[in-house]
Formats: sequence, structure tokens, C-alpha cells
Amino acid sequence: MILYHGSTKIIEKPTLAAGKKYNDYGQGFYCTKEIEVAKEWACRENSNGFVNKYRLKKSGLKVLDLQDERYSVLNWIAVLLSNRTFSLENEIAAAAKEYIVNNFSVDTAPFDVIVGYRADDSYFSFARDFINNTLPLASLEKAMHLGKLGIQYVLVSEKAFSQLTFAGAEAVRCEVYYQKYTARDAKAREAYKNELRHAVVAKSIFVMDIIREGMKNGDPRIR
Repeated sequence: MILYHGSTKIIEKPTLAAGKKYNDYGQGFYCTKEIEVAKEWACRENSNGFVNKYRLKKSGLKVLDLQDERYSVLNWIAVLLSNRTFSLENEIAAAAKEYIVNNFSVDTAPFDVIVGYRADDSYFSFARDFINNTLPLASLEKAMHLGKLGIQYVLVSEKAFSQLTFAGAEAVRCEVYYQKYTARDAKAREAYKNELRHAVVAKSIFVMDIIREGMKNGDPRIR
């Protein structure tokens, strides 16, 4: 598998220890299969950067793919809430976080690679609105698909790093890719606003409905 990582520097030997513990899926090395997305992330601070290219030998690696039909967006949110820190705005948000984490968490410890939505500022704000009971579940899922912010591949074990090979780097100019980064984010936010405008609230499932009715993993109502 070919993976790309956008950065302000060339990274020939990424290490697990260098990853931040409070990222989307915890400590790891965050990559994408989409070179254009990686170039945008290399310049997200409006400065020049590099897109690093790697080859990952997948044989023998255990992969948790949160895009698989066995999982729902609630599993993704549960993993996100278990790793990222943010302020809870009210008692509803606190109760929702506790319930989602307790009932929809996925044990990521056995895995070497995690695949899932990239929770940048836009997607993270969508998830936060859902936790605050202001966004229905169906609208969250639709907005995530329409936003097209990309899927990330995260190496989370030493075994995965041992099978990763650096394959070169390319300089990226912020004059081009910072604009593309902001445009992609703006498109995601616009898709989110459109979905909110057209959401059928009366028939929608909100996080408080999930809590009140004791919905669990596999419940057909959340599919």
C-alpha cells in the first residue's frame, strides 16, 4: 500500500513515540492514500511543506477499518471521544460522552493500523454538535460523506512501523495548496449547513434518544 503524510518537514523514519497521544485515534502516524489531501495538509498553516511517500507492507498486520459495515459512525465517535480532549458544554454533552464511550467503544489495542474518518476541525465540530444533542444521527452521517475530507490510515504499533518504508518526498507550495485546504474545509462546512437545513427533525434520532432508549451496538435503528 502506498501512503502519504503531509508535513512541514521530510520524515524519513517516522516513529510511534513521536505521535501525540491525544490525536483522533491516539498515538500514531497519520497518513492518507490521497496525495492531494496530503499536500493540502502539508500547507494547512499557510506555509510551504512536504508530502512524504511511504510503502506499507500489509501482510501480517491487523487492520481496524471503521468504514467497514460492521461499524457505525457512533463507533467512530466513541474512539474519537476516548482520545481527543475538548470541553463539554452542558450536562447533556457529558451524559452523551459517557454513554457513547461505554456502549460504542472499539478496543483498538489489538490492531496495528486504524482506518477511519479524518477528524479535522470541521468533522470534529460535527461530532461535537451531535454530542450536544443539536444534530441528528442521520444528518451527521450524511454530512460526513458529503464533506469529502478524506479517510486516514493510522499506524499505531511498532510492527506497523517496521513494515513502513520511506519512498521519497516532494516539496509543496502553500500558494496553491493552502487555498485548496481551505476550500475543501469550506465545502465540508457548506455540506453540513445544507444537511441541517433539510434535516427531517421530527423523524430523526438524536443522542438523547439513543440514551433514553438504551440503544447499543448493532441496533438496527442506528444503521
